[in-house]
Amino acid sequence: MCGIVAAVTKRNIINFLLQSIKKLEYRGYDSSGLAVINKNSDIVRIRCVGKVNVLSKKVKKKKLFGNIGFAHTRWATHGKISKENTHPHISSNIVVVHNGIIENSSKLRILLEKKGYTFNSDTDTEVIAHLLHLEQSKKGLSLLKTVQKSILQLNGNYSMVVMDAKNASKLIAVRSGSPLVIGLGIKENFIASDQIALLSSTKRFIYLEEGDIAIVKAKKVNIFNKDGVIIERDEIKSNVKYKSVSKGKYKHYMEKEIYEQPLSIQKTLNNRIKEDKTIHFSELSPKEENLFLKAEHIQIVACGTSYHAALVSKYWFESLADIPCDVEIASEFSSRKLAIRKNSFFITLSQSGETADTLEALRISKKLGYLGNLTICNMKGSSLVKESDCCLSTEAGIEIGVASTKSFTAQLTVLLMLITKIMHLKRKNIMIAKKIVKSLHYLPSKIKKIFKKNTLIEKVANNLYRKKNILFLGRGSQYPIALEGALKVKEISYIHAEAYPSGELKHGPLALIDKNMPVIIIAPNDSLIEKTKKSIQEISAREGKIYVLSDKEVNLENNINFIKIPYIEEIIAPILYIVPLQLFSYYIALKKGKNIDQPRNLAKSVTVE
Repeated sequence: MCGIVAAVTKRNIINFLLQSIKKLEYRGYDSSGLAVINKNSDIVRIRCVGKVNVLSKKVKKKKLFGNIGFAHTRWATHGKISKENTHPHISSNIVVVHNGIIENSSKLRILLEKKGYTFNSDTDTEVIAHLLHLEQSKKGLSLLKTVQKSILQLNGNYSMVVMDAKNASKLIAVRSGSPLVIGLGIKENFIASDQIALLSSTKRFIYLEEGDIAIVKAKKVNIFNKDGVIIERDEIKSNVKYKSVSKGKYKHYMEKEIYEQPLSIQKTLNNRIKEDKTIHFSELSPKEENLFLKAEHIQIVACGTSYHAALVSKYWFESLADIPCDVEIASEFSSRKLAIRKNSFFITLSQSGETADTLEALRISKKLGYLGNLTICNMKGSSLVKESDCCLSTEAGIEIGVASTKSFTAQLTVLLMLITKIMHLKRKNIMIAKKIVKSLHYLPSKIKKIFKKNTLIEKVANNLYRKKNILFLGRGSQYPIALEGALKVKEISYIHAEAYPSGELKHGPLALIDKNMPVIIIAPNDSLIEKTKKSIQEISAREGKIYVLSDKEVNLENNINFIKIPYIEEIIAPILYIVPLQLFSYYIALKKGKNIDQPRNLAKSVTVE
């Protein structure tokens, strides 16, 4: 949510700022702006509602020059979508861009108004700008001391970059719950919310840690920790290739990422499957592995798509490893009184590793007496990874599309490998464990077979894109896949979609069925197929339009459409069956002409609660 790009150099940075902030569009935003300090030490600011392309046109008309400045994409939290609320925000000589939320901004606003400050926006960011100016003017402090004194008065999770027109040689960056990375160049340095924005300029990065404040100059970077002590942070050389964040031959990032799933799953499996068909995680020490032997219960928290992956794993933990498992949405976990089970192990799932609700749940869990905690995450340098006892990486690669696809199947793959590892540790169901490993080996090739059916799937999508409602049904471990399929449709096509367990049909949803209601049924030929057939018959009798996904044809009637899915073992099937549902949602949104990679009101990384 929101994006920051900043630079201090010896060259004109206007084009750099525009090109770099455009790379952060995937994060979700509604307005954009930039500010630089020109040769006359004047602040020049341009803001607009809408896409970065609109901002670029406005900026290019001005023929600006500046070698220090920043750009920002805003996702509205405080105040409506308007030019006045768009970043950057100014207070005299102080300029600020900010991600996150200042929870006590209302009280600070009242205080600042009493001090004579006039507000031109409804944002909490303008509160920061005026507070900084007030502290600087009271005692004539340096910019660093001003920032250090001011942030003591701020509550919330945020990051910000500060610029002072009276000292146009440096930027101050602050991380307090929201990620920031410094990019190191030659006689120039950069700041961004995400390394993606800087990959065309540098491969050398320093990730700020919680409470860090950095002074960033063209030739030097100094970092202070939360105690104000100057400190060295590790420089990391990124191995991410710039072309990996381009769409290549695809129309949209989401399409590209759907088709990357065989490769991302293969990368997730690589070096983790041993010749004897056992799982080895080099990331886990013997001591950490031993915690799973002690575990009598698993607690998983996650949000959105990651929550659906966790729900699938609940079936696996209980049926395969014989460990009770509870799954909860992170925001719910954090907002209620909890009763902790004996010898419970805590797991978080996240694509970005910066999801505010999941981070808060992890922090709460550390006070509650869990055996330990593990995160399954796609971003190795993220807050969730740093704050967890141990981490298993999904190796999905950078995911740009807001609607998560390849990270979901990679999460499921890691979860199933983890459960298989636990089965071996417990010496339980060893033959089944070896079959799972063998099936995982064939999973990428099975997904490729689904891609050969994309013409049929697109044809079905053409029948559905005008519908106002779609119902998804699944049984057992396929029920969370139905939930995920419905979420994908909602996210990118804005069609109302719901998912139910097939067995729940008679307990309410059947009232919705008529000839205008399309129903997508996940029906692999597994131990539950006979029960699923009953649901199909009930819908068919009421003239519902049925689309069945299965590896074996059911008896077809006029209102039933069959989409054949390659056979795969029942345990692995949830990972396979989500792929056609991802394609359904993509083609429906494509037909409706929606902004697939940047759906309205949504952000890729939800860094505020």
